[in-house]
This record gives sequence, structure tokens and C-alpha cells, in this order.
Amino acid sequence: VLKVLSHIDSILRSPRAPPLIYRRSKGPVQNYIKENGQECGFEHLPLTIEMWADQLMALKDLHRSLRKLSLELVPWHTADPQDNRESIRVEDLQFIVDAILEEIENKEKNSQTPSLPTLFAIVSHFQKLFDVNSLNGVYPRMNEVYTKLGEMTNAMRNLHELLELDSSAPPTVVVDTVGKLCDIINENVTEQVQQLLGTQDIHSIINKLEEHECFFPPFQALIQDLLCLLGISNVDDILPTVRNLK
Repeated sequence: VLKVLSHIDSILRSPRAPPLIYRRSKGPVQNYIKENGQECGFEHLPLTIEMWADQLMALKDLHRSLRKLSLELVPWHTADPQDNRESIRVEDLQFIVDAILEEIENKEKNSQTPSLPTLFAIVSHFQKLFDVNSLNGVYPRMNEVYTKLGEMTNAMRNLHELLELDSSAPPTVVVDTVGKLCDIINENVTEQVQQLLGTQDIHSIINKLEEHECFFPPFQALIQDLLCLLGISNVDDILPTVRNLK
């Protein structure tokens, strides 16, 4: 027994042992005398061993949880050959944690490379935006969008140049400028019509148009009758033909 206690004492005094394990005895009943005469404190050893047993059992649960986490984060890693082993070592847990940490570090380094779920989400979003029902229609719609975008870009560039706008002017500014030009053109057309008809108000313009509408149909009929009567087809030949008849 003394030999076993001495061996346990050497383990407890080892630098690798947690400091809370070894404590000196305070009661004379639970003190044991070693061969060299030094006392050993083992009154806390049963509780410590029970704690160790619980921790060893908990290692299995922790190992199982880490394996689940590993399958979620790094499913392409092969299964741990120690999964079915009775005793689980801390080294096994550390191996799984290191694999997960390594994968996370690699993801941070290669953050510019999108994952498959990210690419799938991008394609699905494109299908929703541009009403594409199947994956086969994604590339044709991409080409169509690219072509339309190029045409729009060229048109906007030409409008910027024609309207003498800065290239950074947004489309709203281009639309407003075109609208103002249309208003100016419409005003000029109205003025030209007013000058042509010799009037300055809309009612006079309407009256002039009604007068012309009443006058021109009979005049056109008269000209057609003269052309038929004189046997000619050109209006300019009416007067020379009438003069010859005199």
C-alpha cells in the first residue's frame, strides 16, 4: 500500500499535475507517513478521481459534438478512424478543432472565392430579377441583358454629348433636359403656325382652319374638272391651255 501511495504521491507532485489536486492534510487521522517520513495529503484524491472519471465521460460527448460540428463545417474531411474507440484522448479533440480552425483560416484567406451556396444564391437571384424559369435560360438572358445595357450606355453617351452634359450626369438630368428641349420646340412650332396663319390666339387659328376646310374641297373639285375638260394633267398647264383657246 505504501508503494502505491508513494507512486500516487509522485504523480500528484509532478509538474504536470494540476495544483489543486495535491493538498496537505489537516487532520491527523487521514495523514499517511511515507517511508521518508514526509506526510501526504490524499483526503481530496477520491473527489478528484471522481471528477476525472466524469471528465473522461464528458470527453466522449464533447468528441461527438465536435464531430457533428466538423461534418457541418468541413464535410469533405474523412471520418476520424478513432470514432469507435472506447477511450477518447484530448489529442483527438484537438485534431478536430485544428482541422476546423485550419478550414476557417483558409476561408478567410480565400474570401474572394465564393462558395457553392453563394453561387447558387446569385443564380437564383438573377432568375428572379430577369424572369428566367430554367438554368438553361440564364446564359441567353445574360447575353440579352448585356446587349441591351450596351445599347443604353451608347445612347446615354450620345445624349450627353448632344446635350453638352457632363458624363457623370444621371439619367434624370438627361430626361429633364430633353423635356425642356421638347417644350422649346413646341413653343417654336406654335409661333410658326401663328405667323403662317396670321393670328396670335388659338380661336383665330381654329377659325382659319375651318375657313380653309370649307374653301379647299370645292376649289380642288373645280381644278379637277378643268383638268379633265382641257385634257391635261398638270395644274401649271391650265393657263397656257386657256390662252390657246382664246
